[in-house]
Amino acid sequence: MAKRIAVVVRDRQGEALRMAIGLILMDDIIDVYVLDNVVEDTEQNNLNVETLQDMDMKAYSNVAENTSMECLTVEEIAGRLLHYDHVLAY
Repeated sequence: MAKRIAVVVRDRQGEALRMAIGLILMDDIIDVYVLDNVVEDTEQNNLNVETLQDMDMKAYSNVAENTSMECLTVEEIAGRLLHYDHVLAY
């Protein structure tokens, strides 16, 4: 049975996004939550965000400037995190 895994991104954006993409190889359900920051405009981050979209992974943020992600409030994100098997914080 597939596990539900949330990756919460704050500081190490490049590493967290790359790791989230790698987790899909286990056929688990991976969702990404970027909190309190705009995803830095680097080549690595841009490629990782594009790959998230290509793999139909869901990405959320509490910052509206992250236009490639669905914007949620902190309270909505906190409520959703309760329903995951694992929450990985970066």
